[in-house]
Amino acid sequence: MSDVVVPARAPWSAVIAAGRSLTITDLGGNQAVDFLVYDAHDTAVRYSAPDTIQAQGNIYLSTESVLMSNEHTRLMTVTADTCGRHDTLGGACSKESNTLRYGHHTWSQHACVDNFLAEGAKHGLGKRDLVSNVNWFMNVPVEADGTLGIVDGRSAPGLSVTLRAETDVLVLVSNCPQINNPCNGFDPTPVRMTVR
Repeated sequence: MSDVVVPARAPWSAVIAAGRSLTITDLGGNQAVDFLVYDAHDTAVRYSAPDTIQAQGNIYLSTESVLMSNEHTRLMTVTADTCGRHDTLGGACSKESNTLRYGHHTWSQHACVDNFLAEGAKHGLGKRDLVSNVNWFMNVPVEADGTLGIVDGRSAPGLSVTLRAETDVLVLVSNCPQINNPCNGFDPTPVRMTVR
């Protein structure tokens, strides 16, 4: 078993063997956790938002959702979820998206893409290996006009999501550092990663 508290704004990664579970716990509440998953033996096989959405017929993830790869194979399955709904569409914040949305003065702010690049480099991954990600605990409703909203999260202190590895997987996490929208309540907080 591994039990690690990931500080606010920090990255984390782990290789998780098939059959083992990862529980992500939102310690402070209202914290978005950006998440990527790859086949540990062939990182060209990686999480695919379109395959995942198509396979389950839903843009939101919860208990029994299966994270599918770009090869339409199962990577991980959500086995427990006390939050109830998680985002597949909002993507990861970056220096570029911060500048576009919030102004050039945000350029120097740390972002999820920075976390993914730094953590992914430890596993031989680069910018070309980043794909659309899952945002655990993040609330991104689709508005009536088809636009995406980024609004207050649905999570609370102590809520969690548990995923079972269906094959050996490499997981990359960015404990989102965003401070310009309510996805973290404008105050990023730590999260716990427990592998059993």
